Amino acid sequence: MTRPKIGFVGIGLMGHGIAKNLVAKGYPLVLKLHRNRAGAQDLLAAGATEAVSHAALARESDIVILCVTGAPEVEEVVLGAEGLASGAKAGLVIVDTSTSEPATTARIRDALAPKGVRFVDAPLARTPVEAELGRLNIMVGADDATFEGLKPVFGAFCENIFHAGPAGHGIMLKLINNFLAQAICAASAEACAAAAKSGLSIRKLHDVISAGAVNSGLFQMVVGRMLEGDLAGLKFTLSNAAKDLRYYTHFTESMMIPSVIGEAVHQSLVTANALGLGDRFVPSLIEAQEKLAGVAIVPR
Repeated sequence: MTRPKIGFVGIGLMGHGIAKNLVAKGYPLVLKLHRNRAGAQDLLAAGATEAVSHAALARESDIVILCVTGAPEVEEVVLGAEGLASGAKAGLVIVDTSTSEPATTARIRDALAPKGVRFVDAPLARTPVEAELGRLNIMVGADDATFEGLKPVFGAFCENIFHAGPAGHGIMLKLINNFLAQAICAASAEACAAAAKSGLSIRKLHDVISAGAVNSGLFQMVVGRMLEGDLAGLKFTLSNAAKDLRYYTHFTESMMIPSVIGEAVHQSLVTANALGLGDRFVPSLIEAQEKLAGVAIVPR
C-alpha cells in the first residue's frame, strides 16, 4: 500500500525522534524548518524533503503533524499568514501533538471544518529518549474512523496508542495527566526541602519512599537522580511545565470546578520560573526549594 505523505512542523527535542522514526518506517516526509536547521540534517540526508512555507507543506501532504510548544504556536502555524489553512485541501488531516489549550483546539477545528480538513488533537507523553526509540505514548481525540486511519502512522513512533474519545478529548486527557505528573514533582521537591531543613537524611527519605506505595517513576527521575547530582532525569523545561499547568487551570476554571491543588502546583512552577530557572528541567524545582528554604539539597 502507498503510504501517506507526512508533513511535519517542529523538529525539536520530541519532534526529531518522531520524524526520524517516520522516515525509518518508510513514510515520505516533508519538513517546514525554522531558523535552527541543525537537528534536521540527518532527516534530510535520510530522504526527507523541505517545504518553503506552511501553506506549501499543506499542499504537498496528506497528513501534517505539529509538534510545537503550545497554543499560540499552533494557532500561528495553522491560521497565520501563509499558514496551513491557506494551503489546505479537502481531505487533509492535521494532527496536533503539542500540549495546547482545549479552547484553542476547538476554535481551530471549527475553522478548518468548512474546508473539509480534520484537526486531530493527539498530545504525547514520555520523553525525548522514548521519542528517539519510537516508544512514545499518544492520546488521540478523534472520531472512530479517523482514529483507525491514523493508527498505522502513530505506530511508527508510539508504543502505546490511546483513543481518548471524540475530538478534544486527547488534549483534555493530556492536561489532566500533566497535572498529576507535576503535582508529584512539586511535592517531591518540597519534601526534599522539608527533610533538608529539619536535618533529616534525604537518602533515608529516598530509601523509605522507594520501598513503599508512594514510590513512582517520577519520584525516581526527580529525587533518585538528584541524589546522584543529576538534575536532568526528566527532560522537560520548567517554562513548559508552567505553561501546561496554566492550561490545566484554565481548563478547570472553564468548567467552574475548584482546582486548589492545581493552582498550588502552577504557582510552584511559576515561582521556579521567577527565580530564573525556566530554561532548566523540572527536577530543578529542587533548586527553587534550595533558594526558598535557604538549604543545600543537591550534591555538588
